[in-house]
Amino acid sequence: MAQVVATTRSISSIISSPSSGSLQDRVEKLIKPSTFSSRFLSSHDKKKIIGSVSSHRNTRIVVAAVKRSAEPEVIPVSPEDVPKREEQFVQLEQLGDMTAAVGMWTKPTVRRKTKIVCTIGPSTNTKEMIWKLAEAGMNVARMNMSHGDHASHQKVIDLVKEYNAQAKDNVIAIMLDTKAGLLHFDAILICLSCKVLMKWNAPNGPEVRSGDLPQPIMLSPGQEFTFTIRRGVGTSDCVSVNYDDFVSDVEAGDMLLVDGGMMSLLVKSKTEDSVKCEVVDGGELKSRRHLNVRGKSATLPSITGLTLNHHLHYLLFHISLFISLLFYFVSFMWVLIWIMDMVTYMALASDKDWDDIKFGVENKVDFYAVSFVKDAQVVHELKNYLQSCGADIHVIVKIESADSIPNLHSIITASDGAMVARGDLGAELPIEEVPLLQEEIIRLCRSMGKAVIVATNMLESMIVHPTPTRAEVSDIAIAVREGADAVMLSGETAHGKFPLKAVKVMHTVSLRTEATIAGSEMPPNLGQAFKNHTSEMFAYHATMMSNTLGTSIVVFTRTGFMSILLSHYRPSGTIFAFTNEKRIQQRLALYQGVCPIYMQFSDDAEETFANALSVLKNQGMVKEGEEVALVQSGRQPIWRFQSTHNIQVRKV
Repeated sequence: MAQVVATTRSISSIISSPSSGSLQDRVEKLIKPSTFSSRFLSSHDKKKIIGSVSSHRNTRIVVAAVKRSAEPEVIPVSPEDVPKREEQFVQLEQLGDMTAAVGMWTKPTVRRKTKIVCTIGPSTNTKEMIWKLAEAGMNVARMNMSHGDHASHQKVIDLVKEYNAQAKDNVIAIMLDTKAGLLHFDAILICLSCKVLMKWNAPNGPEVRSGDLPQPIMLSPGQEFTFTIRRGVGTSDCVSVNYDDFVSDVEAGDMLLVDGGMMSLLVKSKTEDSVKCEVVDGGELKSRRHLNVRGKSATLPSITGLTLNHHLHYLLFHISLFISLLFYFVSFMWVLIWIMDMVTYMALASDKDWDDIKFGVENKVDFYAVSFVKDAQVVHELKNYLQSCGADIHVIVKIESADSIPNLHSIITASDGAMVARGDLGAELPIEEVPLLQEEIIRLCRSMGKAVIVATNMLESMIVHPTPTRAEVSDIAIAVREGADAVMLSGETAHGKFPLKAVKVMHTVSLRTEATIAGSEMPPNLGQAFKNHTSEMFAYHATMMSNTLGTSIVVFTRTGFMSILLSHYRPSGTIFAFTNEKRIQQRLALYQGVCPIYMQFSDDAEETFANALSVLKNQGMVKEGEEVALVQSGRQPIWRFQSTHNIQVRKV
């Protein structure tokens, strides 16, 4: 097995060396003059990679240094370095075979870089459907805690874990979409004198939804309809709302939007416990629908269900507050203040919200998607709590409130990723702003090295129709081109009639769009997010090597850090991330271009490398004689010294 070992190394030296083939031959075979390498290298005209080559038997040792020099050499790519378009379409057609045995590596799933998040609901919560969704291309299973109960969600989690346990090389991550939020401890201290505890207007909170209905109600324009804060109401002309301050938050003349604008009602009047409306745009009203007021953000309580009946919680809050105030001005007692903050959170959490959080911790889910995050402090407090529980769960913030836009940078900085929840965002802001905000959020997440998911209405018509609209197809393609890590299906897979077809459409559109992207361009300031890590430089050069030589990248990781970093650089080849941690394997399923593979590591580095390449070859993901770039870097050294990082190019 021939290998090339690079220690902060050059790609141009490999191409120009006598043992790596004729440069003239590569020029003559050039079929894509506007390659990633030519465009990328020319944009960095102050740098040139200089290297020297020494050969020993079948091993080429390449040593590179990055120096400022003259105009860099443009390195062409031969047809052999670019996958044949015919082969891509053959592989695309293979996706249609839904009877492929589970446990076999599904080639289309690996070759598609953009990941697919599927919401699991009544249409897909069986073993058969979850297996088929995984085979069709699902990478993340999402459970919406606004629907169903813990028993139904537990069933789904168990089925996903069962699939992961028996699947040979595929893996599905688990995401809980929780509505719980956190109180700001300092805000409690500052605002206690001017806030009434039972009507706390917190900076983060749950969604406003209508209540349960025995059957859907058809609303017609001009019809009178009432929303009430009384519990358990569900008739043909009145339904409950889950938010106690709903009546005080709306005024006569407000436009009430249902399901992000699918229906609209004009507020005519209100009583002590009800809001009377006139239907403007009718439709079918189902149970637990989103409610928004156009141009307004609800002053939601941080945790739902806080009422005067919670006497024990109320007492515990004041006890913790008194103790916290006692030590607040004593600098060396900050730890006690933090502990009291956690006690306060536990005291104010409603049974539902607190149970949801504990449910995720107990089941070791991979991601929390938190709704209506309006500032970074909420994220910090949630992560502090998870850390105190020893829970390794990443936090994805849902950007769906107008109030979150001014704090967008700090919110994303505090989180592990963001979801562009376009439904509520479009209800609170002018709808023409949504595409611009989507592009900005994706750009910001990519520049900061954070995961980003585009969600809501991506294939909405496929809830009831077997084919998508052409605008929906374009919507997916735009999200892929803008650089989203994942695209998400909500009602399409939760309660739609054609969940498998929806996943197939999302897969094929993403795959086809990716095939037209000649070379993914990195955000110009991406390096700033990782400027304190030597690994950032190696990910940068590994990406250049992959794009120039047309190779995949193999990385070994225990924390997932290097794999995530490589993902955000968007190399043209697949990132095969080998890890000996199941949790890390599942988490990496969300990130663009990463194919996570679980494998036990040997104490001997060469043995582990050989085993990894053997796995890839046996599963048909690389061919004999093909080159791969092998990266050894990251925060935790594996088979290397702390100060040693290297990139190898090996021939299978």
